[in-house]
Amino acid sequence: MMPISEVSRSLHRGLEQHDMASLLDVYDDSAELTIIDKNHTPSRPQVLSGRDALERHFQDLLSRPTSHHIGDEVMSDNHYAYTESCEYPDGSKVFTSVMATLKDGKIVKEVDVTSWDENP
Repeated sequence: MMPISEVSRSLHRGLEQHDMASLLDVYDDSAELTIIDKNHTPSRPQVLSGRDALERHFQDLLSRPTSHHIGDEVMSDNHYAYTESCEYPDGSKVFTSVMATLKDGKIVKEVDVTSWDENP
C-alpha cells in the first residue's frame, strides 16, 4: 500500500517530470479514468479502464511538449483532489480539475474535467 503522501510525490514526478513509471505507479491495475471535456460531454464522457488504456492515454499526454503543474491538492484516506495546469510552447493553456478515489493507496477511480484554449 502506498501512503497518500507518496501518491502525491509520485504524481508530481510523473506529470511534472514526464516520468511514465512514476505516473502509472499511483494507479491500480483496474483503475477507471473518466474524462469530461469539450469533446466528451457529461452525457458521453470518455471512460478508460485498466492499466493498458491508462498507459496509452498517458503516453499521448506525456509525449506532448507541455509543462505540467499540480496545485490545490486536498487529500483524505480515500480521496485525492487536485488541479493540473499545463502550457504549450505557443502559450496555449489546459486546465484540469481532478477527483480521485483511493483504495489501498492507489487510485481506483478518477474523474477529470478539462478545458483548453482554442487559440493562445
